[in-house]
Amino acid sequence: MVCLTPGGTCHGSRMPSVLPSSAVLLAAGAVAGAVGAAGGITSLVSYSALLAVGVPPLGANVANLVAAVACWPGSALTSRRELADVKCVLTPALTVASCGAAAGAALLLNTPPGTFSRVVPFLVAAASLVLLAQPWLTARLRSQRHRARALTLPLLGLVAIYAGYFGAGSGILLLAVLLVLIDDRLPAANAIKNMMLGVGATVSAVIFVVGGPVDWAVVLPLAAGLFVGSAFGPVIARRVPSTVVRWVVAALGIVLAAGLWRT
Repeated sequence: MVCLTPGGTCHGSRMPSVLPSSAVLLAAGAVAGAVGAAGGITSLVSYSALLAVGVPPLGANVANLVAAVACWPGSALTSRRELADVKCVLTPALTVASCGAAAGAALLLNTPPGTFSRVVPFLVAAASLVLLAQPWLTARLRSQRHRARALTLPLLGLVAIYAGYFGAGSGILLLAVLLVLIDDRLPAANAIKNMMLGVGATVSAVIFVVGGPVDWAVVLPLAAGLFVGSAFGPVIARRVPSTVVRWVVAALGIVLAAGLWRT
């Protein structure tokens, strides 16, 4: 089983642990897909699981981003009701997501992997706090929303670049921006977020497959779990009160920020 190291070199084999690791990643992917498609923080589970089974940080980052493509079909099918109401937003949002993800993936392949590591925990923590404050921020910006929306595409572009580069916490960053500046209905904002992450993950995955080795032995079971779990996430976001989803996702975001800060 090939493993991607921070230096881009392939080493050794982990064949004896393939089956146990696959089972762990399949289960973790299902949980991560459901949590992520419901609000964000997929990587709280999936990236941590990859590290737990022995994948080096850079290899885990690449595998996590490639496997995330599997979240797109399930969440898209389940979110058809919400997506029908936001069609006018999707085209510019998906264009920004694809361009930003391409830039982020290119950065990952051409810059030291720790470039953003020091600021990532603070970004995730800040997004968690914004998510908690979203009702207040939306009310404050209601009279100036037209002006505030001028910031939407630049902010979404920055998050898309980050999502293509690292990804952990990008869901909560996107959700916070979308709720405050685009649509304060959590299921609708969540559906847009899932589509943006899906197209961004696909673009990033293509670049990673062409530009460097991918550890398919860990990607495939993780992707299978993510596909199953992501189909249930939008249902959770639709049926569970938005306040509950907001607080749970924000709390998980703080946990992820603390974990990333320690690594």
